[in-house]
Amino acid sequence: MRRKDREITDQNEIIDIIKRCDTCRIAMHDGDYPYIVPLNFGFEVEEGIFYFYFHSANAGKKLDLLHQNNKVFFEMDTGHHIILYDERMSCTMGYESVMGKGEIEFIEDIPAKIKALRILMRQYHDEDFKFNEKMVPNTAVYRLKVKELTAKRRNNVHKEETSFREITL
Repeated sequence: MRRKDREITDQNEIIDIIKRCDTCRIAMHDGDYPYIVPLNFGFEVEEGIFYFYFHSANAGKKLDLLHQNNKVFFEMDTGHHIILYDERMSCTMGYESVMGKGEIEFIEDIPAKIKALRILMRQYHDEDFKFNEKMVPNTAVYRLKVKELTAKRRNNVHKEETSFREITL
C-alpha cells in the first residue's frame, strides 16, 4: 500500500468498516476484460480468516464465470464525504474501504446453506430474519475465503489547513 498513513491493520477496525458497508463488489475473470458485480453479503471471521457469503439464482453469467475460475477480487467502501479546503480552493474525498482477493467456495448442503443465509441476513437485520426455507434448494449460496485483505481510511484534513468543510454525501 502506497499510503501507509491511511492503512488500517487492526482487525476490529476492519470489522467495523465491513459492518457499515452494504455492498461487496466481486470481480471475476471473463476473457480479456474483468466482470464485476455488486452483491449483498454477510461475513464472519473464523480463526482469523474472513469469509464473505453471497447468494443468487442458480444460473447466470456470474455463476458460469465462478465455476470456470473461482479466484476473485473484492471491494467494499463506506463513509463517503467531501472535504473542501477553502484557503487553497481544492477538495478531496473521505472514505473507508476494504479490498482483497480470495477464492469462491460453493455451498451445496442445505443446512450449511441455511446457516450461510442467516450470516448474510445479519449484515442487514439486527434480529434473526425469517426466510422461506423451501426456497433454499433453488438458491445458489457461496462464500469467498479471503486470502489477502487490506483496509484504508481517508477522513482527516491537512493539519496546516485552518479553513475546511466536510460534506457528507
